[in-house]
Amino acid sequence: MRSVALLVSILMLTVALSGCVQNDGPPNPQQKEELPSGTYVSGPDGISLDIPMIPMQFAFSSVGEDGAEPSLGITSSGCIFFIAFEKVMRSCDHGESWENVSGPMCAFQTNDPWGWVDPITDRIFNVQMQGLETSWICWSDDDGETWIGNAHDSGTTPINDHIKLATGPWTSSGYGIGGQLSQTFYETAVYYCYNKLAGIFCFTSFDGGASFEAGGQIFGLATTNGGLHGAITSAPDGTVYVTPRVETPTVIVSNDNGLTWFDRTMGEDVGTPNPRKNSEVGTDTESNAYHIWTGANEGVYMSRSTDSGESWEQESIRISPVEVISTTFPQIDAGDAGRIAITYLGSENSSELNQTDLDGNPWNGNAHYANGNVSYYLYITYSLNALDPSPVFYTTRVSADPVQIGAICLNSGDCRDIGGSNRNLLDFNDLHIDREGRVYVAFADGCTGECATKTNATPEDSRSRLGSMYFLNSGPSLFVANGQLAPLVPIAEISDNSDYFESIQCQTEDCRSRENKEKK
Repeated sequence: MRSVALLVSILMLTVALSGCVQNDGPPNPQQKEELPSGTYVSGPDGISLDIPMIPMQFAFSSVGEDGAEPSLGITSSGCIFFIAFEKVMRSCDHGESWENVSGPMCAFQTNDPWGWVDPITDRIFNVQMQGLETSWICWSDDDGETWIGNAHDSGTTPINDHIKLATGPWTSSGYGIGGQLSQTFYETAVYYCYNKLAGIFCFTSFDGGASFEAGGQIFGLATTNGGLHGAITSAPDGTVYVTPRVETPTVIVSNDNGLTWFDRTMGEDVGTPNPRKNSEVGTDTESNAYHIWTGANEGVYMSRSTDSGESWEQESIRISPVEVISTTFPQIDAGDAGRIAITYLGSENSSELNQTDLDGNPWNGNAHYANGNVSYYLYITYSLNALDPSPVFYTTRVSADPVQIGAICLNSGDCRDIGGSNRNLLDFNDLHIDREGRVYVAFADGCTGECATKTNATPEDSRSRLGSMYFLNSGPSLFVANGQLAPLVPIAEISDNSDYFESIQCQTEDCRSRENKEKK
């Protein structure tokens, strides 16, 4: 399917003097700079700063297939892989067209999907859970042209759920000792983690993901507080991070390629909501780690570690601006030291706080209980100095229309049937950067067609799950040496989106909520 890329331009505004300077009077004062609607520059407390927005342009692409809880990766050739459900969708023309390249050696159905592109070797992994028994893993080393598969490739312990796979460098200790020999066959360690009842199990592969014989249950906090978890992250120094879905923000860490693990907590000053979704860790080129999660007050928060996960700061940093009063599905990636990008779904409908939620209680901002007057959009936040004592965050609301209207189910045992299940978006989105440091975001769009265009759309209209992607068309690379990235899609070839700035004026002022009320 061919899709037209739409451009969202975030332009830096300049300050100009109004009028002329007269010899017989003082000069006219400068006009205060105002940011374009839908953009925010904030400090570590989420409060607005008087700093210009950095110039960025984001382009949109529709994958053309259902794509809830998608995984995304980009190979060194520039091909983009969007994996959701049982399909591996590939675009090698910057999202202008997509095709399903899943091969006959890959699973033909799924109970839980996951995808990964090894940023070192370019191997593409398509992981599909088969019931609760095992996972079918297939991989490609030629941009999806051919595939090799193993229908039972998930470690030694059956009954698995919430599957995750990632890769990373070998260390010189633990399983890394064997990895020093096996890397002549496949360069990186491949990790596979899943939930088995009340615990998290993680295995390490020495043969590029063909088998997983080394590993077992991660002991500690994950054992006593449940086994649900987020993505696996590996740093350049080989440190591995897994994030359990628990009340106190926590990371589980291995510095020997998965032989032993320890856990560290943080974020007690902001906590987490209930119900909650996964947190995530990003690591930069110097192996600094950034853990992000949604806090109890529904903002996106961060804690940093500069010693390979041994210690974490206990005073949390707010990433999302205070104007965004509800968030979920936070994802992160990093480039050079201090240069990070984050995405999440968020709402600015502050007028709905303390109004009646789905259960008849005052709404506290939790997306799980949001009423029909609340709209969620896709946000992307950059920081180019995230290691500073007071980092600056540049946030853009990139979606011109809602991604979801009303509640987003965050607890699969308590989803609501409101003209269809509100679990249409499932559990997560994804964000990764390519070799240039260009940001790509994969998400499922729950509000398409008439839902995206009419002003009185309801939750019943918002039950789609269209696979969608935004990427940085032009703007700052997360790698310093690459500076400002030139457009991948020439502006002249991108459909005119001039109505965008008009449409988001109303959204910023929460007028969708007011309009819905007026039409009732």
